[in-house]
Amino acid sequence: MKTYLLILALVLVEACGNNSKPEELFAIQLEGNKNQFQKNQTIGIAIDNKKEETIGAIEYSIDGIALPVNDGKITLNIESLGSKKLVAKITYDDIKVEVFKTIKVLADKPPEIYTYKILNTYPHDPKAYTQGLEFSGGVLYESTGKKGKSTLRKVNYETGEVLKNINLDNSVFGEGITIMNDKIYQLTWQSGFGYVYDLENFEKTESFTYGKSKEGWGLCNDGTKIFKSDGTEKIWYLEPETLVETGHLEIVTNKSIFNRANELEYVDGKIYANVYGKESMMIIDAQSGAIEGVINFGGLKKLSDKGEEWDEQNSVLNGVAYHPEKKTFFVTGKNWNKLFEVEILKK
Repeated sequence: MKTYLLILALVLVEACGNNSKPEELFAIQLEGNKNQFQKNQTIGIAIDNKKEETIGAIEYSIDGIALPVNDGKITLNIESLGSKKLVAKITYDDIKVEVFKTIKVLADKPPEIYTYKILNTYPHDPKAYTQGLEFSGGVLYESTGKKGKSTLRKVNYETGEVLKNINLDNSVFGEGITIMNDKIYQLTWQSGFGYVYDLENFEKTESFTYGKSKEGWGLCNDGTKIFKSDGTEKIWYLEPETLVETGHLEIVTNKSIFNRANELEYVDGKIYANVYGKESMMIIDAQSGAIEGVINFGGLKKLSDKGEEWDEQNSVLNGVAYHPEKKTFFVTGKNWNKLFEVEILKK
């Protein structure tokens, strides 16, 4: 009987060992026990073999990109930055398991500082609570916000004349727009859905709902995919035909992950993003998410007259459009009575 019980105990111990979860067997150890690093940084790495299993092979990766080990170190040479899952695929006793560690991979250098030069000043409707701004065919298109006052409009930017206008339902708060393939895409703020319109006649052709993104803030596109901000550190990728969120990038500096990107504009691989509530704009690499530059638009707000719609707290810089023929940027703000054509200059 004692022999039977001993054998049973050994079988149970062996079975429990085989059923151990990967994290109970192994853990990723990083140099200095840190979890925040910079792109292209080389760091020491090892596996904590908690139960002294016989390890055959270890492969490390982030976002499916293999990170070779040289002299016990890996180099964080990855394209997309932010909060990342460092994965270790471990082979032991002909068994393959995965363990992971969450780390932050930041930019490898600080943003450069830019300023601006005003080239021209044009009239702008002071009743427009500007949320989105974009040129198409030399004509300015604008989305405005606030419930009961939200619109989509076509504007002669030189005179400020509204050439075409439709009102959104009083229950929604209009947000950013972008134009692609003769369609206007428009967000609403907290309603969880957006609209698609025909560029020529403003006919609403469809609506779409958001996926994992929390809210609707800004939109832009690179001709292939649409970028969407939601007030967090994430900028989402949308497939233009289905409007499904297919992934995201995270906005980072060399010191931290950053949020509050609002209105967006895409130019030559960079996303220009208003910082909500600030007189500044970020220049974000559209592939990595690194903030490569910050434009200081200080003083621009003071050049707009304070009309009856003016709200000192909320009448902030918001609205950026690139004129591809003139190769200049146009910026304005919520309830500003001026639209500024500017040249962006490195300080």
